[in-house]
Amino acid sequence: MNIHEYQAKALLRTFGVPVPTGFPILTAADADAAIGGLGGPVWVVKSQIHAGGRGKGTFKEPEAGEKGGVRLAKTADEAKTFVS
Repeated sequence: MNIHEYQAKALLRTFGVPVPTGFPILTAADADAAIGGLGGPVWVVKSQIHAGGRGKGTFKEPEAGEKGGVRLAKTADEAKTFVS
C-alpha cells in the first residue's frame, strides 16, 4: 500500500496511537493555517513522495543539492518559502 506519512498518521490516530501533530500542505495558501495551528518556534517542512525508500524526496530548486526533502524553518516566513 502506498500512502504518504500524513495519511499514515491519520490512520494511526483513528486507532488511538499517539503521533506528532502535523498538517499536509497541498498549496502555498495552506501554509498560514498550518503555521498558526502548530505555533512555533521552529517548523519542519517535509516533501513526501512515493519513491521506494527513505531519503528519496528532494526539493525542486537546484541549489538544494543533495539535502533531501526535509527543511527546518526558524521563522514562519522561512517555512512559507520552503512550502512554495
